[in-house]
Amino acid sequence: MHKTSRVLINAAVLATSLAVAGTAQAAAEFTLRWGHYLPNSSFLQLEKDFAKKVEADTNGRVKIDMTFAGGLGKGGELLGLVGRGAIDMAAVVPGYYAKQLPFYKAFQIPFVFNEPKQAIGISMRSFKELPVFKEELDKQNIHFLFHQPLGVYYLTGKDPNCDTMAGLKGKKIRSFGGDVPKMHGAVGAVPVSVGVTQVYEALQRGSLDYSFLNAGNILSNRLYEPGKYSCGPVMVIAGHLLVVGNKTWNKLPKDIQAVFTKAAAEIQSKYVAFVDGHENAAKAKIEAAGGVFKPFKEMKEWRAAAPDLLANWVEGMKKRGRGDEAAEVAKSWRAWMAK
Repeated sequence: MHKTSRVLINAAVLATSLAVAGTAQAAAEFTLRWGHYLPNSSFLQLEKDFAKKVEADTNGRVKIDMTFAGGLGKGGELLGLVGRGAIDMAAVVPGYYAKQLPFYKAFQIPFVFNEPKQAIGISMRSFKELPVFKEELDKQNIHFLFHQPLGVYYLTGKDPNCDTMAGLKGKKIRSFGGDVPKMHGAVGAVPVSVGVTQVYEALQRGSLDYSFLNAGNILSNRLYEPGKYSCGPVMVIAGHLLVVGNKTWNKLPKDIQAVFTKAAAEIQSKYVAFVDGHENAAKAKIEAAGGVFKPFKEMKEWRAAAPDLLANWVEGMKKRGRGDEAAEVAKSWRAWMAK
């Protein structure tokens, strides 16, 4: 064989060997399945950034596969799935789990918080200073990563008369959890439980008169198509929790856990500003597509008509034998918000 040919063949063999070795080196030690109840959209960009950052900062030792729109479990199933280790990570909505997450559910009580930044600030402080919050997650066998802030909520539907209490009387409004229906009931509306991904069809068919979601979700689910008018803002609550199951967490080496913790803190610190920017951009896109935003004219009156839902939550927790802890949470929150 010609010397030049042998050199070329040897070089090719070496290159192939290096490629195979490189592939073997790049293979992830831990491939984690992350279940999300929401559809994939720019609204979740920071959560996707979190997954990429963990992968990059572990030099590919961790790979995170995100499955959206309930592909690994519906919103009301994800807590059990991640707690049992059937999936590794999840976006968990506390309002869907009033029995299992009664303290975190309080972050989704209407008319408590005034802006997303305030809600998330209190969430972070609660986790650090009020032991009951970590204990609640421990009981569900999950490890906290970060808390999603939400944009303010709007009523979205075909009828433009969503800007007064009288206009909402008797209307079917998308609701969830145990407290949001009480808020809607305070203006004589009819609360209807509908999952996020089913809202479009419900508005189309008339089984809902108004959706109740933030601008990012209105845009990503194209709700401005069946519902031209969005009235608000009405409500501020915190969103879902990003968690990893303890079974998975405890299998991860300490250095990888440290990467997760650092990345989660970085994403958390960026999330409120991201949401504010995203929500404003979403509103602009909705308006460009023909959607119309109208201010709700009687928010002060609506708040006055609604019961003190945080106090009601404390009373409900007394019946569960957790009254003292709940009272301490409510007292702390009111004091923190007063400053």
